[in-house]
Amino acid sequence: MATAAASPPPTATEDNVRLLLPGFLSPETCKELEFVHRSCGTAGYRPSVVSTSLPHLAATGCGHLLLPFVPIRERLRDAVESFFSCHFDLFVEFTGLVSWCKGASIGWHSDDNKPYLRQRAFTAVCYLNNHGKDFKGGLLKFQDGEPSSVIPVAGDAVIYTADNRNVHCVDEVTEGERLTLTLWFTRDSSFDEDPKLLSFLSQTSLSYEPADQNSYIPLPASDNMYWFSYDQSGFDIRCARIRILGFSFRASSDKDSKSTCAAPADDPIELLGKPLRIGRADDVFGKIFANSLHALQVVQFYYWKAPELAARRNQTTGGSETVCYPTIQVQQSSGTELPLLCNHGLAQTIFGSYSSVDSVIEWDDVVLALDMWENYSEELRRKLSIFLPNWLSNGTIFVVDPSEPTQVCGEGN
Repeated sequence: MATAAASPPPTATEDNVRLLLPGFLSPETCKELEFVHRSCGTAGYRPSVVSTSLPHLAATGCGHLLLPFVPIRERLRDAVESFFSCHFDLFVEFTGLVSWCKGASIGWHSDDNKPYLRQRAFTAVCYLNNHGKDFKGGLLKFQDGEPSSVIPVAGDAVIYTADNRNVHCVDEVTEGERLTLTLWFTRDSSFDEDPKLLSFLSQTSLSYEPADQNSYIPLPASDNMYWFSYDQSGFDIRCARIRILGFSFRASSDKDSKSTCAAPADDPIELLGKPLRIGRADDVFGKIFANSLHALQVVQFYYWKAPELAARRNQTTGGSETVCYPTIQVQQSSGTELPLLCNHGLAQTIFGSYSSVDSVIEWDDVVLALDMWENYSEELRRKLSIFLPNWLSNGTIFVVDPSEPTQVCGEGN
């Protein structure tokens, strides 16, 4: 039987300078990037925006979390080069996770509309959550051409030229949090972001010791980077993220509880950079975390993997499988809540509530999530130690073919 010839991939024309790519990212990839952003994000470049850039990850002990971005960057670059028939090298100028929160919007503009942005040639935006379900507002609209607007759907991507052929705006987000992965591409190699990333990684990730937890424990940036300002008020993003999920930060011990109560009232936010525990209602988790970001990553990982954790628990209950949980005690009415200055009502208004949050927490699942997070982080850290020498020798970040010989950091010259 004869089969129809496959349609050639679309290419750009004078009247066709943007392309929608439905289902470009898998649902699991969207959730993984959401986990990274919700556990690492800082106050963004404009009001009501939270961002997570790759240099920030590299500089805060989370260089291993760059790995999920690497194949996405390559696929997006290939899509841009193919659609726009690029006969020149493209470099990634910026890669970052961006959430537009309640009140965020931007008027008509092109992405190269400032003198310091002239190097931008193309834009790629990947949506990580859904309009209508996870947030309201926030539609991407173009002044001319088709598609004239884009309704964000998790997994979809849109690519377009960064010049005045794609003047666009984003409607105000009226509820929830609009999550995207945004990349800008340039023809000018002097704006390539890879050398900066490799410089950070060479300083923080060349010394690798297997099973060394310190190699993947996040290191908080300066506290002011986590302060979300809004109408003369504000909140610490780390504190808000964990509070919205129903948890709170607690003192690491009874001794610390007493010293915490006596801590200077004008310096409480520094407690987030010190060892602490997490609690929920009257329960306090026995694990002592290195700092607030360490705790936040584990809690966000727990919510990312909640369906898998529940399935494991149900299999165990049904007798089809036995899950061995590490032993961590959960105490009641122990551990003073840290006296943090945070407008929790405002945080709820800005970030909204997560639809996946359950009112009842299975602490055994949290224990298992902690173990899974450590394995996940260790595996990414191990891969980074293998890939980094290749990246440094080539001066660029790329998907390393596992069949090619590699050199682990710290082994030889």
